[in-house]
Amino acid sequence: MYTITTNEKGSRSIEISDEHLETLNRYALLSDLLDSNGIVDESVLTKLRLNARALLEHHSDDARLLGLCRDVLFHDNMKAYGLHQLILLYLQHSLSNEQPSEAEG
Repeated sequence: MYTITTNEKGSRSIEISDEHLETLNRYALLSDLLDSNGIVDESVLTKLRLNARALLEHHSDDARLLGLCRDVLFHDNMKAYGLHQLILLYLQHSLSNEQPSEAEG
């Protein structure tokens, strides 16, 4: 279980589980999300939420996707700063999961 801060003051946070990160990976929700400027703002968060809603329409029976939306993406505390922290956590988690397989091979 991970905790990300969702505002710059650090007074709000959201708990992120490995299952949430795996669901982000499974549906490639963070893929091609950012524009060429690389800035995470409210419009990027809105884009992510719209993508998640579209997926929910077709995969409404997926409890993991529903949990990700409820617990993270549509959480009251989720703002652009929190999304930036989520992206950083996702990248860190992805890199740590790839390193053991590269060392074995």
